[in-house]
Amino acid sequence: MRLDRLPRFVLRWFKLPPQVLYAVGLGPLIGRVVLLLTTTGRKSGLERVTPLQYEDVDGVICAGAMRGARADWVRNLQANPHCRVRVKRRAFTAQAEVVTEVDKVADFLELRLRRHPRMIGAMMRAEGLPAKPDRRQLEMYAGALAVVVLHPVDMHPSGE
Repeated sequence: MRLDRLPRFVLRWFKLPPQVLYAVGLGPLIGRVVLLLTTTGRKSGLERVTPLQYEDVDGVICAGAMRGARADWVRNLQANPHCRVRVKRRAFTAQAEVVTEVDKVADFLELRLRRHPRMIGAMMRAEGLPAKPDRRQLEMYAGALAVVVLHPVDMHPSGE
């Protein structure tokens, strides 16, 4: 089964453990791979917290959206790009930029494959791709994805 086709209620179960780990002070440990993104619900207006894998790309935080522009958190950011981010010991407000250009998304995938070959390779296999896809395969896959670039607006060192 493709990962992007998992029912939403299953995906929601994955959100709880990272939130708990951050809440008990283990943000510096889990924050090497996972950040917490707080968006405003586009329909409800309520805060929505989503744990996301991310990459620091030359000092800019980028997160990939497996469901592309269909992901609820991406749709929330398209409606209101103002968000909050917790990563390691830092917390900051940010303006989100949703990127869907195939070449830029494929560049992000290549970076992730270089940095995390086993984990991302396993994800690629789960999506029906080889563990080490070539550029053409990445670009075909990237057409359904999105990358969100989080531009810091206000930094807080303690996570508060």
